[in-house]
Amino acid sequence: MLFIVNATLYPMASEMPEVVERGCVAVEGGKIVRVGTGFSCQDLSSERRRPGEKQEEDVYIDAGGSWVMPGIIEAHCHMGITEEKKGAEGDDCNEVVDPITPQLRALDAINSMDAAFDDAVRAGITSAMIGPGSSNVVGGQFAFVKTKGRRIDDLIVLAPAAMKVAFGENPKVNYGGLDRSPATRMAIAAMLREELTKACAYRSKKQAGGTGFEEDFHYEAWLPVVEGKIPLKAHVHRVDDIFTAIRIAREFGLSMTLDHCSEGHMIAEEIRASGFPAIVGPDLASRSKIEVQNMAFKTAGVLHAHGVKVAITTDHPVSIIASLPLCAGLAVKAGLPLMEGLRAITINAAQICHTADRVGSLEEGKDADIAIFDGNPMETFTNTLMTIIDGKIVYRNTHF
Repeated sequence: MLFIVNATLYPMASEMPEVVERGCVAVEGGKIVRVGTGFSCQDLSSERRRPGEKQEEDVYIDAGGSWVMPGIIEAHCHMGITEEKKGAEGDDCNEVVDPITPQLRALDAINSMDAAFDDAVRAGITSAMIGPGSSNVVGGQFAFVKTKGRRIDDLIVLAPAAMKVAFGENPKVNYGGLDRSPATRMAIAAMLREELTKACAYRSKKQAGGTGFEEDFHYEAWLPVVEGKIPLKAHVHRVDDIFTAIRIAREFGLSMTLDHCSEGHMIAEEIRASGFPAIVGPDLASRSKIEVQNMAFKTAGVLHAHGVKVAITTDHPVSIIASLPLCAGLAVKAGLPLMEGLRAITINAAQICHTADRVGSLEEGKDADIAIFDGNPMETFTNTLMTIIDGKIVYRNTHF
């Protein structure tokens, strides 16, 4: 068994205090088996030992009062699909030949050997939602994966995890310049509605069965969405695009996340009323186009104050993946409560990504994804001391 002792725990669990002093986390078989205080590590180890079973030596990590948290989660990025240092040869983020490509799977393009994965691990980031970019009206399927390992298939937590759709500048600029639809926001919305209508009709035909039915690879990709198993992942920056995304999701009764949500602070009450969560960012980037002219670190705090569940994103490589905890810190500086800053990169991100049954908090039965810091990870000079994924130490600071 693995034991982390003498820790200042930030469990991010609703049934536990926000902070647990002199806490302990016990791990076995890649899962958390006990969290808290007042239990003996030796007794627990003996209790779980089966008669006659060869027992590996227990590993003890003395945190020395350091912060011990669930591993940090990036809720929206393109790590490994837009690779660093490799230019066009390593960029597989956007299939800009057809504006409707639901059948594409990010999983087939994520290179876990991308240097960004190591950067993530060194920052205490243990899992990430990775998928296609926003050039297409429908970009394809996201995957939620762990951040350490050679074979991407071994890192999957959930795939498909969401269906990427995009509103606003990117689709209209990419295709309007080719004299193709969509060249306007009207066309983006119309094309998405038409696609969803066909997807719903396909589902009905499949349910009805019959000898004439043939599976269609294109529309099979929509079934988890129209059946409510995974959300639309909507690229939206401007107020009007946010409202259009909400309108269409309601028309078809779909789950959805509002990704980027750069002008969300202007319509916070309306977003709260929609019931959809927001993944805010990347605010640590330049205002490089019209639709992001009003982006600001205050957005996350304003949305939270109005009752919207918020996660924070770097949108790597727009902002580098390792800056995720710092982005949360800048949101805290701009008004987001401190504990909400931590939740925005842990349990909130897990809940929004539909993976909170496995990650996002230190709770019994969850994956042993744990990060240890020598202080608040949202502060600039804080060091990651150790990163643990599935109970294995995957990074250790040489000074710890």
